[in-house]
Amino acid sequence: MERHFESDMVTLQEKLLFMASHAERAVRQAIEALSSRNDALSEAVKESDDILDRLEVEIDDLAVSLLARAPLASDLRLVTVAMRISQNLERVGDEATKIAKRVLQLNSDLPLKTAVEIPPLADMALDLLKEALDTFSRRDSARARAIIQKDKVIDELNRRIHQKLVDLMTSDVSTIVRGLHLMVIAKSLERIGDHAKNIAEEVVYLCEALDIRHPASTGQSGV
Repeated sequence: MERHFESDMVTLQEKLLFMASHAERAVRQAIEALSSRNDALSEAVKESDDILDRLEVEIDDLAVSLLARAPLASDLRLVTVAMRISQNLERVGDEATKIAKRVLQLNSDLPLKTAVEIPPLADMALDLLKEALDTFSRRDSARARAIIQKDKVIDELNRRIHQKLVDLMTSDVSTIVRGLHLMVIAKSLERIGDHAKNIAEEVVYLCEALDIRHPASTGQSGV
């Protein structure tokens, strides 16, 4: 029984890391599709969403099986963290798919010439996701805490992009449809950053047995 439990714990982590690599690739492909106006990459992102959905179900099923065996505290934390991270990864895939769908819409029209800072936002969101996943692999709670602060920069950049797009669409009605597509893309990138922050919070919980998801309600600083 003990050997089976340890084997299943290893499998759980392997599945989660496999899912993480797929989610990261989906975001990267969505960003590349946006910058290169590549329909084929957009379609590939949409197809990858089914893989992420399936992996989330597989991880949940295995986690429930492990929980039924009354694991010790450290193993219990790992199982619950794996479930919560997989939920965030599935939602990362959803956001990548939203971006891909908007790219397909944008590609059916002329490019929108604007100084809106979508590429920097995209790079920051992808980097934050990669770093959050790396902190899980390395069990690095100090770096995970730093990620939580970096997410605030992404939030602020998205607010600036939103305002610039509003100003652009107000001054030129011909940009409204394309501007709205870019707004949705920027919001999806911000949400990817939010999910990276959530993953980082789970790493802190895994390493320190400290739940920092809602610091205001627990009296913690959250960093």
